[in-house]
Amino acid sequence: MMENFTEERKILAKFDGKTIRVYQAYNDRIADEALERGTFGPSFKLERMTWIKPSFLWMMYRSGWGMKEGQGRVLAIDILREGFDEILSKAVLSVFNSELYSSYDNWKHLLSVSEVRCQWDPDRDIYGNPISKRAIQLGLR
Repeated sequence: MMENFTEERKILAKFDGKTIRVYQAYNDRIADEALERGTFGPSFKLERMTWIKPSFLWMMYRSGWGMKEGQGRVLAIDILREGFDEILSKAVLSVFNSELYSSYDNWKHLLSVSEVRCQWDPDRDIYGNPISKRAIQLGLR
């Protein structure tokens, strides 16, 4: 579903042949467990949608520069590229797009059953100002 990226819809991220880096903000308990274990621990709730972002500045902006309650720790998480590609292949846009979906009802159905939501938001500069590029964030259920 996500194969028709326009120029402004390119994913900019730190990556290599095996991994891509995404960012997410967590509270101290979740971050401490993840750092100790090298994976998420019992405080990380799989029942809750979490949003990952390849753009560090977009993540910092969304977390209030680490000042929002429960978002004081921003983790850089390297995931396998094939895993990221799999996530993208399952993504449904958060907003209806008639060029990608056959009908509004079809999109609503796909959105209701999808494990992955995709949003494109204005990326940010180092001062938090919106810039012309768009940044992807992926919501994982």
